[in-house]
Amino acid sequence: MLMVTLSGATAADPEPVEVADGVYVFVGAPGDMHPGNLGRIGNSGFIVGPRSVTIIDTGVSHAHGMALLAAIRRVTDKPLGRVVLTHAVQEFLYGTTAFVESGGQPLCHRRTAELMRSRCEHCLDNLRLLLGSTAMEGTRLLVPADVIDGDTALTASGRTIDLIHPGWASTPGDLLVLDRQTGVLFAGGLVLNNRVPELRDGQLEPWIAAIDTLRELPVRVIVPGHGPPTDANGGVATKSYLQALDHGVRLLYERGASLMETVDSAALPEFSAWDGYEALHRKNAQLRYLQLELEDLDRR
Repeated sequence: MLMVTLSGATAADPEPVEVADGVYVFVGAPGDMHPGNLGRIGNSGFIVGPRSVTIIDTGVSHAHGMALLAAIRRVTDKPLGRVVLTHAVQEFLYGTTAFVESGGQPLCHRRTAELMRSRCEHCLDNLRLLLGSTAMEGTRLLVPADVIDGDTALTASGRTIDLIHPGWASTPGDLLVLDRQTGVLFAGGLVLNNRVPELRDGQLEPWIAAIDTLRELPVRVIVPGHGPPTDANGGVATKSYLQALDHGVRLLYERGASLMETVDSAALPEFSAWDGYEALHRKNAQLRYLQLELEDLDRR
C-alpha cells in the first residue's frame, strides 16, 4: 500500500506532495466544508513537463487557486499549460480564474461544461453563505471554452498525459488524468479515499464498472478526489461502498419498504467513520431508491 506523509501545511498555505517524478498533489483537508478549512477539501495537483506545467483541478475559490499557484511557483517557474477540470463539483473548479490570469488554458469534458453552466452560479452563492465573503472574494465562475467529448492525449507540455472519459460515472463528464511516464492517475470524482462518494450526479452501476476498468490501465498511484494518494487498488473501497449501498437499498425496495423506511433502515455502519457519512449517506440511499423506482417504470 502506498504511504504518503503529509506536511503540516494549513488550508491557507497548501504544500505539494511529490508522489512521483514531476508529479505533485495537494491533499485537501479532511471532513466537510466549513469556514475553518476555507472549504479546501478537494485534491488537486500538477505535472511538470519539459516545456510547461499541467494543472489538475483548481480549488474552491479564487484565493485557493492563488495559493495553489504560489505553491507551484516554489517548485517550478515553467509556464502554465493546460488546466484540466476533472468534474463539475464545487471544491475542484472555482480557482480556475487564478490560473487563467497567469496563462493557463482551461479544459474539461463537454458535459462538465454543461453542468457548470446549469448550476454552478447557484453553488457559488451557497459557498459565499457557507464560507463567508472574505474567503470567496474575487471568485467567479469560469466555464472552459475548450471541451472534449472523449479520450484524448495532451503532449504540449513535452510529457504525454492521457485524458480518459470513463463514461457517465460519478458525473456525466468525468475525466481521469493519467501521466504515462509515472503511472500516476488523477481519478477525480471516480475514486475517493476514506470519504463517502456522492450519488447526486452519478450512475451507480456504470460508476462501479468504471472503477473496474482501472485494472486495465498502467496505474501505479491513484490520486483520489478526496483523501491521500493510494496505490493502484485504491478504487476498491469506493466500489465496496457503492455495492453495499446498492445491495442494502435494493433489498429493502424489493421487500416493499417505503422511501422513508428505506432511508431510515439503510445504514452502513462499516463506513460510518468515513468523511461525509452523516451528510451524504442518507441522501445516497434516497437517490438509489428513486433510481430503482425509475428503472422499474422503464421496464413496464
